[in-house]
Amino acid sequence: MLSLDIMADESENKLVNQDGTYKTVALEKEIITLKVVQTDVHSMQDYEDPQQGLKTNLDHMIDMANKACSENSKPDILLYHEFPLTGYSSGSRSEKLKYTIQVPGPETEALGKVAKACDTYLVFGSYATDPEWPEHILSLNTVIGRDGEIKKVFWKSRNIKRLYKDKEITTTTIEAVRDRYREKYGIEEEFPILRTEFGNLAVSTVQGDPFIFAAFAMKGVEIMLRTATLFSEADVLSMAWINNFYSALSNITLPLGTPYSAGGGKSLIASPQGAIMAQDSSTHEEGIVSAEIPIAEFRKNRTIPNYALEMVESVFSQYQQEIPLNHLDIPSDQLPQTGEEMKELFDQISRYLNQGSMSEPVIKN
Repeated sequence: MLSLDIMADESENKLVNQDGTYKTVALEKEIITLKVVQTDVHSMQDYEDPQQGLKTNLDHMIDMANKACSENSKPDILLYHEFPLTGYSSGSRSEKLKYTIQVPGPETEALGKVAKACDTYLVFGSYATDPEWPEHILSLNTVIGRDGEIKKVFWKSRNIKRLYKDKEITTTTIEAVRDRYREKYGIEEEFPILRTEFGNLAVSTVQGDPFIFAAFAMKGVEIMLRTATLFSEADVLSMAWINNFYSALSNITLPLGTPYSAGGGKSLIASPQGAIMAQDSSTHEEGIVSAEIPIAEFRKNRTIPNYALEMVESVFSQYQQEIPLNHLDIPSDQLPQTGEEMKELFDQISRYLNQGSMSEPVIKN
């Protein structure tokens, strides 16, 4: 994985300005063009040779990028969904590990050439592995710059929990290894901001979690890019409105008549007022949606949002997360192999289910 800068000790890091301002770099233009690419994808799992599936998906990404870059206004930012390269894979951990990429790698190098030729930031999600995190399946969002080089790699902050009755998501997030992640990369990288000539960007695959997006907003996000496999439109619009930022979400398409098909597609771009600026009308057809963002006007006299943090502090301070931090910071041979085993782990360490226990569930720090 691309190395992240090691930040100083937490006490030396100023994460949020106290006067409502936030860090920026100078803008190159007053209005930028954001395009969202909505595609179907073939799972690497469906191929006898997974690398052939990866090549097929990479070629398709490049074709769609060339289309986006040649039609109408050239994009300044080009956003793909969560799994345009690998597709979604099922099965055990050992099975899923076969259907990942590494960042950087041949795929990011090929996409870097596309980004450079188009003169655009190219953003996409993927299942990934990293030698520094053996046996962990990561959900990464990579931002490639206009020069073809990787500018930032965003880990997924946390997975949604208790969504299913019989399983939990097995990918490793920042929350799942938070202390070790912080030691390796620094507290600044828990909610990283990519400050560009087109605005302050962040990328996330998180859904239904307002605290995560509020933290990004406090640090000065102006355009929140989101990758998904199924999503809630209300979530995207409300987060844009509450946090006063532009937002875009790219979703995978799903064939009609298949499970969850109604949740496919409908990729969109939202304004800070929580209004849809552009949206693909289809759940199953590929497409490209585009919107112009008046970033200079938006930034003028803007402050970070006004949250009632002091008012809710007494309540928040007594709230306890059900699943402790660092729940996957365990020996690699003990990592849950399936979603069912992940649920078993959660049930064992749950602060809610084990409220009557004599001691706190043990999680390695």
